[in-house]
Amino acid sequence: MTNKEIRELSTEEIVSKIEETKAELFNLRFQQATGSLEKPHRINELRKLVARMKTILRERELESK
Repeated sequence: MTNKEIRELSTEEIVSKIEETKAELFNLRFQQATGSLEKPHRINELRKLVARMKTILRERELESK
């Protein structure tokens, strides 16, 4: 998901996407701990995606003030 796609989402949609992504990240970390993780790079991708979404939320918060 690109920054442009994230910016097109509403604030509520971004918050729900963050929750979904964090849940997927938790599952991947669990798989990593058990040794059954197939794509280890996916963890970094998800961490960066969450950071991007949170950054955009913060930008919107600052614009509204």
